[in-house]
Amino acid sequence: MILEFILIFIIALILIKLIIINAEKLGLVDIPNERSMHTTLQPRGAGIGVFLAVAIVDTYFDYSLLSDHLLTCCAIFIVFVTGALDDHHDTSPNTKLFVVAIAAVLVYFDGIYVDTLGVLFGMEITLGWLALPFTVFAIVGFTNALNLIDGLDGLAGSISIIIFGALLSIGYANDDAYMMLTSGSFIAGLLALMIYNWNPATVFMGDSGSLILGFVIALLVIKAAIYIEPVTVLFILAVPLMDTIIVMVRRKRQGKSIFKADKTHLHHILFNFFHKDVKRTVIFLAILQAGYSITGLLIVDTANQSLSLVLFGLNIILLYFIFTEMLRRQTDEEI
Repeated sequence: MILEFILIFIIALILIKLIIINAEKLGLVDIPNERSMHTTLQPRGAGIGVFLAVAIVDTYFDYSLLSDHLLTCCAIFIVFVTGALDDHHDTSPNTKLFVVAIAAVLVYFDGIYVDTLGVLFGMEITLGWLALPFTVFAIVGFTNALNLIDGLDGLAGSISIIIFGALLSIGYANDDAYMMLTSGSFIAGLLALMIYNWNPATVFMGDSGSLILGFVIALLVIKAAIYIEPVTVLFILAVPLMDTIIVMVRRKRQGKSIFKADKTHLHHILFNFFHKDVKRTVIFLAILQAGYSITGLLIVDTANQSLSLVLFGLNIILLYFIFTEMLRRQTDEEI
């Protein structure tokens, strides 16, 4: 697999460079708006280069392995196409959510789904007929969560590399070839992306990147649940999950729509806290994600799951008040 990962890295480097050079011709240009952290036109769609590099190399070397999950491959492809079309000409959020939901159904029928939440508070929680809707909800929810943190140069890529690293270790420990191949392949592609996407970025990954990364991570985490405790998943995916929950709770308490776009995500607040230093903000969140992932794998997976769930919930509550207070002070200073 090492040779494959090296080839993916090299091909992704080349493809992303071609996208940057031909961005205007291809219609892959990001126009800044009121929520943007940049003020000039920027090439986008680097996720296309990452995905194509992974697809070309893995299909050539491991077609038989991928053919065992043909429906999942089809699901990944339609999510990628949707993201690529959005990068070329903005697609409505509802359309993207609908496509991801359909793709999640395909994954379910390929045998990758959530059928239990483990043993919590003395009871084994099995989902039964709720397995399909819960699987769709989980995949759509996390895909959207990762998409929402793609707001600073290198942030979504850094977080994804760390999560894929955790999934790679799980696959390696349990000799799961599909998990190792998929996780390692995307890590290789993302390392190539980071050369162009690290601040100051020369290209954005776009929805062709963030949608596919969130979707693939979600399905791999569900597959990993065969080997790890369900609560461990929360820690492996901590930063995107906490960001989404905290932002939505805050909007709800303020009487706003939980889907209303704004600049109150964790990376926005930390960006201001670190005096608009993108690199420090991204490094801080990456270290935070690494800490949660390592804690999940080394401690939570062998600890009392009910207690771990309670502690994760208390952790979100604590961070909610901390970041809400930080946001309040920043707002007051602007006034």
